[in-house]
This record gives sequence, structure tokens and C-alpha cells, in this order.
Amino acid sequence: MNLKQLFGPSDMTVGTPWKKIVLFTIPMLVGNIAQQLYSTVDSIVVGKYVGDNALAAVGSATPIYNLLLVLFMGISVGIGIMVSQYHGAKKKDELSKAIGSSITLTAIASVALMVVASFMIRPFLEFLNTPASIIDWCDSYLFILLMGIAGTAYYNIFSGILRGLGDSVSALVYLLVATVINIVLDIYFVASLDMGVAGVALATVIAQSVSAVLCLLKLLKMKSMFVLTTKELIPDRHESMTLVRLGLPSGMTQAIMSMAMIMVQSLTNSFGEALIAANVIIMRVDGFAMMPNFSFGNAMTTFAGQNVGAGKYDRVEKGSKQGTMIAVGVSTAITLVILAFGHILMYAFTDTAELVELSMRMMRILAAGYIAVALNQALSGIMRGAGDAMTPMWISLISTVIIRVPMAYLLVAFTKSDVQPQGAPESIFISLLVSWCLGALITFLAYMKGNWKTKSLQK
Repeated sequence: MNLKQLFGPSDMTVGTPWKKIVLFTIPMLVGNIAQQLYSTVDSIVVGKYVGDNALAAVGSATPIYNLLLVLFMGISVGIGIMVSQYHGAKKKDELSKAIGSSITLTAIASVALMVVASFMIRPFLEFLNTPASIIDWCDSYLFILLMGIAGTAYYNIFSGILRGLGDSVSALVYLLVATVINIVLDIYFVASLDMGVAGVALATVIAQSVSAVLCLLKLLKMKSMFVLTTKELIPDRHESMTLVRLGLPSGMTQAIMSMAMIMVQSLTNSFGEALIAANVIIMRVDGFAMMPNFSFGNAMTTFAGQNVGAGKYDRVEKGSKQGTMIAVGVSTAITLVILAFGHILMYAFTDTAELVELSMRMMRILAAGYIAVALNQALSGIMRGAGDAMTPMWISLISTVIIRVPMAYLLVAFTKSDVQPQGAPESIFISLLVSWCLGALITFLAYMKGNWKTKSLQK
């Protein structure tokens, strides 16, 4: 494979399905790992140079920031589905209109979010019972990220477009460049300039903006595939509505998950700074464990989208079986590695042995859940790529809002005692494990029912 083929769009309607899926997944997986490094390096730097409370502050702020990003995540998923199906069907005009509309809608949403959300940060942190010892750090961290949200938003949108076109490598290269920038600036702002959590937030904003600009420059060179002029930037009503229809369920799914995390974060806050900091460490290691699952899920979405656009449903089913088996196998291997060596990774965040032991104890509870998530993400990716974005949304709603959050609060309440007046902290992670497993079971049943086969944009 030459450089032009590697960095160009991939036609996933031909060739051996599992090979296409794996080759498409690998650069995206590396890219997702690099993106995970943003938050991981932030946590490591503040944990090592500022302290465990600063680490807790970054962790408490993360679910809120993720909630602010759900709109752009939805647009990214929606445009990715549209691009993959239009690209598979060779519809250049519709492809151009969809891309132009997504760019303009993202600009409008970014400005609106900056204005509205900036007034809500402090009250929201107080509502969540954020400890007084970390609330100022949380506030400044979120405010800076919010002011630079356009860079993060456009990277998500542009990388979604590139993936839809079958190009998962270019976004990876640009993200790697930005990751290096982020690491260098993290250390400079915090270690040299003593900016604390504000420094890591500023480093993230600058690095994400660089990756967004690089993605845009790449897209502007793809003139043979779509047209991007002032005309295309005027939102097209049909394409905008389709984007909302496809992206809203995914955005709602992310919003549901973020709200659930925030509700559980409030519960976590009641246990104090130690569990908050441990939860940060767990979620950072968890993020790396989840990366293959999300990468295969995105690859399956593009694979299904292109093949559904080309009318190749037999190929979609064959690829779904092969891709899911590989995803589950990879997740199993990574889970075993984390169980064996997870404590070594955790010492990168803190030198406090008790904190590492607490984190590892909770991580062992979650271990089996990663395999269930692999199945969930792969099959959900197929359904979304085929145009059925509603089913994964409802499954997420059931598994998080109806199962996970009530179970967490009930288990904490039932485990309160004289020894543990706040309840058992393990309850929070047991509820997450149960929700993952039940979500995977429901997703499998929904996939087998086959309603996703009737949702194509080409029908």
C-alpha cells in the first residue's frame, strides 16, 4: 500500500470485510488513544506537580465538560453517517451540501454554547456538592475549556467527515501532532509557569484547535470528492434535518451518559476527595481500555454506511460478524493486561499507595464489563451506520438512566453501616458493570431482530 492509498479515502464496499475493518480501525484506534492522552496527561501533570486535590478537580470537571460536548458529538456522528452513505452511493451534490451545512451549524452551536454555558458553570458545580477545596480549580478549568470549545468541536466534526470518506489516517496524524503540542504545553504551563489546572485547560484548547485546522486543510484538498464554496455553507434544509435526525439520537445518548455520570459524580463527591481522585485514575485507565471498543464501533459505522449506501446488505452482515468477533477478542486481551499491570499505570498519576490500591480494587470490579462493551459498540455501530440511530439511543437510556443510576444510589443506601456511614464505594462500580452487561444483551437482541435494515437514507 503506497502513501496515497494510506492517506486517501477507503472504499469499504470491496475486499475482505474483516481486513477492511481492521485496517480502518488501526489508525483510528491510535488516534483515539492519542486523544485519550489529552485528559490523561492533564491528570498526570496536575497530580504530580500540583497534588491529589488538583487531580480530583480535573476529574470532577470532566463529566460536565463531556455534557457540553454532546451536541458536537451528535453532529459528528450524524455527518459521518451521511458522508459514508453518500460516498458509498456516489452522490457528490448531497455530500457537498451535508458537509457545508455541518460546518455552519457547528459555528452557530459553538457561539451559543460559549455564551449560555459560561454563566452556568459555578452554580452547577455547587449543585453537585463539589468540595470547597477543589471548586475554584474546577471552575477555572471548565471556563477556559468552554472559551475554546470551537476548536474541539470542529476537530470532532472534521474527523467525522474524514472517517465517513474512509480516511481514518489523516485525522490520526493531525491528532498526534496536537497531542505532542498538548504534552509540551501542559508541562510548560504547569511546571514552569505554575498555572495549575488552568494551564492544562489552556494547553488542551490550543492543541485541539491546531488539530481542527489541520483537518480542515486536508478536507479542502479533496476537491474531487465534494465541493465547498459559500453556497454549500448556507445550511440546506433537507440535509440539516437529516443531520439532526441522525445526530440527535447519538447526541442524546452522549447526553444521557454524561448526565448519568454527573449524577453518579454527585454521589462520588459525597465520599470525599480520596474517592474522587481514585475515580479520576480509574476513568483514565478505563479510557484506554475502552478505546478499541469505540474504534471498532466507529469503523463498523463507516463500513455499514458505505455498504448500505451501495445496497450490499449481505456484506454488512458478514462484516458485522467478523468485526464483532475481532473487537471482543481485542477487548479480552486488553482487560487481562489491565488486571495484571493496572497498578503500574496508576502510579503514573499519584505516589500515594493507598490511592492506587483503592483504584485497583474498583478496577477489578469493572474488568469483565469491557468485553460486554465491545459487543455493544460493534453492533451499535452497524445499526447507526445503516441509519438506525434511535435504537442505540434507547438502549443507552435504559442501561444508564433506568438501570445504572438508580442501582448506584440503592446499593450505596443498602450498604450504609457504622463502619461505612456513607455506604460502600464499590456500589458505584458494581452498578456500572451491571449496566454494561445488560446493555450488551439488549443491543444483541435488537441487532438480531433486524429492524436496522430498513433505515437507509437511500430508500
